[in-house]
Amino acid sequence: MSQKETAIFAGGCFWCMVKPFDEMPGIESVISGYTGGHVANPTYEEVCTETTGHTEAVEITFDPDVISYADLVEIYWRQTDPTDAMGQFQDRGDSYRPVIFVNGPEQRKIAEESKAKLEDSGKFDQPIVTKIEDAKPFYPAEDYHQHFYKKNPFRAEIEEMGGRDQFKREVWGNNK
Repeated sequence: MSQKETAIFAGGCFWCMVKPFDEMPGIESVISGYTGGHVANPTYEEVCTETTGHTEAVEITFDPDVISYADLVEIYWRQTDPTDAMGQFQDRGDSYRPVIFVNGPEQRKIAEESKAKLEDSGKFDQPIVTKIEDAKPFYPAEDYHQHFYKKNPFRAEIEEMGGRDQFKREVWGNNK
């Protein structure tokens, strides 16, 4: 039996970041929450003020024998615009910035190598500005934010239509 690991990714509204990971084999849980800030146990309302330093993110618990961290990073790139440092699609501001929060040197190495590979691919004509930062405490968001796409499918679909789906189709050829 393998040891479970965690990965933390920020890519705009956490509602849009759950489903792509939640549906993959080897994923034990995907939790929406806040990380990277200086206030303990922030609320959604506090994070929205842009004064806590937190970024909306997802914490993924996974089985590395089934899905690797490198695979998760590749899925992450396909959900975000890595050339936009100040938000994602219709979500603007520091709390929506794209960040890969790494848990240790092995995750950092994988994330940095993947970022360099993406930069060298020529897929984007602007620099890749997604940050790679050390993980900080992760605080789960309120219950109503968890698995939002299942609880509120119509609202979640509207969020995706805010430019994310079109971007994914144009850049990656699909919306997965």
